[in-house]
Amino acid sequence: MLMLLPLAATAQDNTWERVETTAASNPDAKYLAGAVPEEDGRVVFTANIKAPGKSAGEIYRLLKSDFELMTKEANQLDQSRVTVADSTKMQLVAAYQEWLVFTNRLLSLDRTRLFFTLIADCRDGEATVKLTRIHYLYDEERNPTTYKAEEWITDRYGLNKKKTKLSRISGKFRRKTIDRKDYLFNRFSILLNK
Repeated sequence: MLMLLPLAATAQDNTWERVETTAASNPDAKYLAGAVPEEDGRVVFTANIKAPGKSAGEIYRLLKSDFELMTKEANQLDQSRVTVADSTKMQLVAAYQEWLVFTNRLLSLDRTRLFFTLIADCRDGEATVKLTRIHYLYDEERNPTTYKAEEWITDRYGLNKKKTKLSRISGKFRRKTIDRKDYLFNRFSILLNK
């Protein structure tokens, strides 16, 4: 069963999240071993998104518009922006800073500032989108701590030794990062398949 959350957003909520309820024996199964891919020692999530019947130019324009729209969404910080828009190479690069909320309860807000880069290479009929350069600034009001994805959410750090459960501390970063990646890649797939 899929429950969609309302579109109205504040900087204190992950309105992009879709909460899935399943009867699976382990609700964390999708976050376990192999869920955070690495390329040359860097965390890089990659999606090849098909867009049947669309030219590279159409795909480029759709993604560029959506990347720009994302910079203005409620959870985004002022530093979010499209940094490269090369219509000759059909490539886009955008750097984002946004709030990633773990819990939001009365008198208790647990969140981190999430930094990441989206890179899109557009071709006729498809686009390759990468989410990379991920890092976090946590507890910045009291004791600011910076974590790089490579040293925090990979299988080595984000899971217990047996790789059967999320790590107690860094596991929440791993879970929310994977959820955000899933949401974005699904969003782009829907956009390119309209």
